[in-house]
Amino acid sequence: MEECSLLGGLGGYIIYFALLMIIPLWAQSKVKSTYKKYSKKATSSHMTGAQVARKILDDNGLYDVTIEETKGVLSDHYDPRKKVVRLSSGNFHGHSMAASAIAAHEVGHAIQDAEEYAFLKFRSTLVPVASFGSNISFFFILAGILFDMGNMLLLGIIFMSAAVLFQLVTLPVEFDASNRAMGQMVSTGVIKNNEERETKKVLNAAAMTYVAAALVAVMELVRFIMMYVASND
Repeated sequence: MEECSLLGGLGGYIIYFALLMIIPLWAQSKVKSTYKKYSKKATSSHMTGAQVARKILDDNGLYDVTIEETKGVLSDHYDPRKKVVRLSSGNFHGHSMAASAIAAHEVGHAIQDAEEYAFLKFRSTLVPVASFGSNISFFFILAGILFDMGNMLLLGIIFMSAAVLFQLVTLPVEFDASNRAMGQMVSTGVIKNNEERETKKVLNAAAMTYVAAALVAVMELVRFIMMYVASND
């Protein structure tokens, strides 16, 4: 019976850690394959990602937000401190559905910033706490496990919770930016109605990376909470 229990427990751990690896890899693979597919399909407007971004920004009165080309692949992001939408070279110059969707998504963050979107503001306030918690939590958790110190483990869990909260708050921020992107692309004529479905696939694939990251973070937090509870039984 003890041997079966041991094997069952070991099997459970193997499945758990396999999921921790598979979920993010699957999400990244989904993004890359979808991006590759739709980076080969041009939009009917034939606008570059930079032109799409500029048009949406101007249509929303965000003339002070600039657009810059940045190195890397899928390194696109919005910098709220400098009011800059940065697009990777492929999306900056590309005429594809993928380039337009990603450019519009990043502009969605700029619109959120201008409108002081609550979740974006909350996420910004969490950045220093989440960064510190992410960096330091592992050491407290490891010390708590190795030296059987419940208080250290609990402290690590608290720090880790801040990082997990950041991941969860990121979800509504990203989904809202994608919704804004779709609305803006249609209203500004960047895409036509028959292109909406394919454009959504790009945005949904990108969103899955954030969902996967949040899911893994929550799974890890729950595991350590269960370890703490078990150590106090």
